[in-house]
Amino acid sequence: MDDQNKNLILATALSFLVIVGWFLLFPPEQQSPAPADQVTATAPGIAPVPPASVSGTPTPVPAATAPAAADAPRVTIDTARLSGSISLLGGRIDTLSLSDYHETLDKTSPKVALLSPVGTARPYYALYGWAPAGDLDSAAVPGPQTRWTLAQGDTLTPDSPITLRWDNGAGLTFTRVIAVDDNFMFSITQSVENNTGAPIRLAPYGIVARHGEPETKKFFILHEGVVRQNDTSLEEIGYGKMPDMDFVEREGARAEVTEVQENGWVGFTDKYWMTTLIPAPGQPFTSVAKYVAQADIYQVESRLPVMTVAPGATAQADTMLFAGAKEWEEIRHYQNDTGIFRFVDSIDWGWFFFLTKPIFAVLHFLNGFIGNMGWSIIALTFLLKALLFPLAYKSYVSMAKMKELQPEMEKLKERAGDDRQKLQQEMMALYKKEKVNPASGCLPILLQIPIFFSLYKVIFVTIELRHAPWLGWIRDLSAPDPTSIFNLFGLLPYAAPDANSILAIASIGILPILLGLSMWLQQKLNPAPTDPAQAMIFGWMPWIFMFMLGRFASGLVLYWIANNTITFTQQYLIMRSQGYKPDVFGNIKSTFRKKPKPDAK
Repeated sequence: MDDQNKNLILATALSFLVIVGWFLLFPPEQQSPAPADQVTATAPGIAPVPPASVSGTPTPVPAATAPAAADAPRVTIDTARLSGSISLLGGRIDTLSLSDYHETLDKTSPKVALLSPVGTARPYYALYGWAPAGDLDSAAVPGPQTRWTLAQGDTLTPDSPITLRWDNGAGLTFTRVIAVDDNFMFSITQSVENNTGAPIRLAPYGIVARHGEPETKKFFILHEGVVRQNDTSLEEIGYGKMPDMDFVEREGARAEVTEVQENGWVGFTDKYWMTTLIPAPGQPFTSVAKYVAQADIYQVESRLPVMTVAPGATAQADTMLFAGAKEWEEIRHYQNDTGIFRFVDSIDWGWFFFLTKPIFAVLHFLNGFIGNMGWSIIALTFLLKALLFPLAYKSYVSMAKMKELQPEMEKLKERAGDDRQKLQQEMMALYKKEKVNPASGCLPILLQIPIFFSLYKVIFVTIELRHAPWLGWIRDLSAPDPTSIFNLFGLLPYAAPDANSILAIASIGILPILLGLSMWLQQKLNPAPTDPAQAMIFGWMPWIFMFMLGRFASGLVLYWIANNTITFTQQYLIMRSQGYKPDVFGNIKSTFRKKPKPDAK
């Protein structure tokens, strides 16, 4: 391999090293959500700010104290996958835990709490109401402080919806029917019966509110905050950007308001969980992302168009609320079978979405067939290598031919002497004559970079990898290898150093060591570069990568080990088929051979 080719590979490897270094410097933080019953010792919470009346007059809302919320009657939510309750104060869906998910690997640890009521550490809830229009007064419509009565049902289950009712005492009767399916989708039907003797105008809305900025991973490849579909446009707004949004809706609140003509949804997304307001497909609505500075509330709204209800008539609005885990299969079901436009894009697929989506779909299929995510990652690696095999074949054939041309290249160097330009010209002529592309060996390396980042994204953001075991000590493929040289790779009953510890960089587990060995062995297919500087850099690179990737997710390290092993096998067999026999053991021996000392002058 000539110096030009070595320099290109070296530049590519070092560029990759820099990018991977960024991940090491800014690793994702593993944090557990606060339990739903953790109560603050601070002042009572404040109610969310509902939409202004359609006429533009702000709707005043009194504070909702924690005792008032706690004293309100509740309706139990009980499904196979959800548990919680609905407060009759405002009809809020404000207590919700996910039965299938624990905060840690310990099955006795608390269930993941998604929604929490006012009075807890981080209130987070959904509520619905009506905004007045025309001459209708805000007191005539239900809002966050309305105390509903339970008209039908006593427990919300997939087989038994509940009905809430409120009579304003002035001829308007409001009804809200709440249903839930077997997974994470609530159906909300709001209706109003007009017995006032005159037409009324009003508009239904839904709100998801979060009090205070939630704890986030603060990792640049992960979006946490508002995610919404505005017809054909997907928009993401981080929590940090919401206080600086341009549109000022009213004093103390900043918002971005978008008119959705046909298909859309809006909500808050975390790494693995999401709460999203979804109007009926085809329904126009106003999508709002709002920050209420006075109350420190982050809020999203879906405002449906104004309805005119004739005397004696009833108007109805149907919407949905997704509150649960971002499981790809379920979200895709809601998209394909319920008609929620591009709902699968609520999962953060990243810049390489055109690779991330199909890679995850194949991984999900393999896991359904194999039943183990670790073996599925290895099977996926085989499929990716098979897909890239034609390119790899050409690359390795070209590398074998380059080896055959080494004697000719040495003669060219002798004839050219110090004339670098003449040497380059004669080398290019030789490549052209022998039909060899010196850069072809770099193409597989370059293609591995977007695949690597796509798979990293898949393992980092998809909930299907969370707490997914492989074998033995690897119980969570989304977390680093838990073994360490400090606990003799799990033989001693001590945990590995904390990720924030100064010892974490040296806390290398079994998988990272296997990664370093696989990279080192792959290098031994070729002799070390003659340039001492290049030889030193290439010699250290496997071990540098071993330490840098040591704190990455186990699933990603497993992929890289499998990829290196398959690459080594492919390259060895193809180069032998072209007449070049890599001296792997000889190259290994030369690594440990004592270098002769230069003669003394």
